Amino acid sequence: MDDRIQKGERIAKIIAHAGLCSRRDAERWILDGRVSVNGKAIDSPALNILPSDRVIVDGKPVSKENNEPRLFRYHKPAGLITTHKDERGRETVFDNLPEGLPRLISIGRLDLNTEGLLLLTNNGDLSRHLELPTTGWIRRYRVRAHGFIEQSQLDHLQNGVTIEGVKYAPIDAKIDSSQGTNTWMSVALSEGKNREIRRVMEYLDLQVNRLIRLSYGPFQLGNLGKESVEEIKLNVLRDQIPEFFGKK
Repeated sequence: MDDRIQKGERIAKIIAHAGLCSRRDAERWILDGRVSVNGKAIDSPALNILPSDRVIVDGKPVSKENNEPRLFRYHKPAGLITTHKDERGRETVFDNLPEGLPRLISIGRLDLNTEGLLLLTNNGDLSRHLELPTTGWIRRYRVRAHGFIEQSQLDHLQNGVTIEGVKYAPIDAKIDSSQGTNTWMSVALSEGKNREIRRVMEYLDLQVNRLIRLSYGPFQLGNLGKESVEEIKLNVLRDQIPEFFGKK
């Protein structure tokens, strides 16, 4: 076992590169007893994997091929869950993806009723990297909310806001138009905390009734049709995140 620790690649890295999850999540899966090597369950991520080893996660074999990281734009419609399996049996983003794609995981999540751009990747390390605020990437949204608001109220969000003990980073929000009791806004934020826009708008006595993500960093929704998937060229990916490819 000591020799195995020195050779090969870390098992969490193997699982992440197979597109199952991030390395951090892989380590949790190992501790939860979901991973076995050569027929034996393991309980520590401090293990390196050799080419001859057979890795099983949740009863399914894991590919150890060193595939190039790939990134895809996906237009998520409202009504789909961003998970591989929903305990309540609801339809997920991954249920109806086109055939021929590798196993994919999402870069962050969009909640059930949020639509628009969702990035998908076959690489857990890339997923984790692009979710971190340190990239400085801005997420842009179109928001329709019921209620009345002044631009001066939205301007205060540029200083950040704390709601029920949760601190949200500065948010840039601009009123685009009003239609009766509904207001359309453009919103940009650098973090992606759970239901952040909905909670901040509720704090301002607004009820979000439509939420569309337009972009994630340099990648745009554009004219991509609903439930369509389009791969981002590798040279574009390398240009946008050279720090990720430089450390590999």
